[in-house]
Amino acid sequence: MFRSYETGRSNYVTFIANYIPLQDPGGGPNFYDLDTHARYQIHIAKNGHAGADLKFSFNFRTADKRLAVDAGGKQVAVPLINIGEVTPAGTDVNVMQSYTVEVENGAANGFAENLATGGTVFWKPLDNVGNRSIPDYASYAGNYVYPLAIPGCSSPGRVFVGQRKEGFVANLGEVFDLVNLNPAGARDAQPNALFDKNVTSLALEVPIKCVTSSAEPVIGAYTTSEVIEGDGARRQVSRLGMPLVNELVIGLADKDKFNASSPEGDAQFLTYVTNPTLPVLLHTLFGGAALEPGTPRDDLVAVFLTGVKGLNQPANVTPSEMLRSTRPRLRPLLLRKTTSVFSAETRPDFPTAAGLTTTWWTSRCALPRVRCAEPWGIAAARKRTPTTARLIPTRHARPDRTRST
Repeated sequence: MFRSYETGRSNYVTFIANYIPLQDPGGGPNFYDLDTHARYQIHIAKNGHAGADLKFSFNFRTADKRLAVDAGGKQVAVPLINIGEVTPAGTDVNVMQSYTVEVENGAANGFAENLATGGTVFWKPLDNVGNRSIPDYASYAGNYVYPLAIPGCSSPGRVFVGQRKEGFVANLGEVFDLVNLNPAGARDAQPNALFDKNVTSLALEVPIKCVTSSAEPVIGAYTTSEVIEGDGARRQVSRLGMPLVNELVIGLADKDKFNASSPEGDAQFLTYVTNPTLPVLLHTLFGGAALEPGTPRDDLVAVFLTGVKGLNQPANVTPSEMLRSTRPRLRPLLLRKTTSVFSAETRPDFPTAAGLTTTWWTSRCALPRVRCAEPWGIAAARKRTPTTARLIPTRHARPDRTRST
């Protein structure tokens, strides 16, 4: 969650929910569709509420053209998602996904309208298959940034759903291997393990005046995803506001319980915040180089549950885990220096026409699994060495498509 910093968009706030992490650019032949039996949601809270005052729900459908070719006089369905160059017309595209955005905004409920095409349906661009299929992916994906009319908002917003270059910086393997790093070493001593990964982003840009009140400039936000059971019942399986809460704060025994919960019930997880286990584990691993702070950790209560007084704490806050930001800035305290998510690129399978470098400001955040903590976009696209040979798996192991990242 951050104030839009693209030229002319300073009166908007951008929310980003990221799903299906660790995407390899060559992850074919099916690549990375979102789950059509799930619902992905962005929740926005005003006036210090623990519950959402404004909610956006994304629902996806898959269109399968069943393209076929003449193979020995018989029309046989092809196994690939495209059989020629990919264009917005989609002539040679075998499978594409569309989505709707359902809005709950007090008394103003309904579906967001696509102001570019009319109706309530939006389309997701194909993932970045490679430069032969999509020579200019940035231009191609730009056709899928839509203006939308939001029920209850007098001004339109924008929406984009599609593959983006991963903006989180982490050495995941070493970190989860008992922090197999030198914490006192140089910041760039190890390469970023996520350098060449992609992620699927649900990006929503909303007028600031639609999400704040005149009396309270601080807003909160978090994301959830639900799976739709066979009987039509919905079951929440993922929740994220502040980054790394589920990974490093909540105990293993309660991770699923936290994912299924709502912020109104966060008192049940309070001990994980006031008496965190991570400092104890770090002290065990590194001794005096990682001293344990005293408890209870009121500083973490402010960071995770209430907001910091005088900075991003609502006047009448209900303690609850979510990302919070204030209207004058509407952006996180620590930012990566990036460009708009609406113009960001993905990691291509082969070199792009533009050579890219990424400039970072230091940050510990990782846009919550609604990457809601920081703008993660990209300054430019980095060239990669072309692959000379590639094996295509006979089966595509799909990741969990409902867990936020």
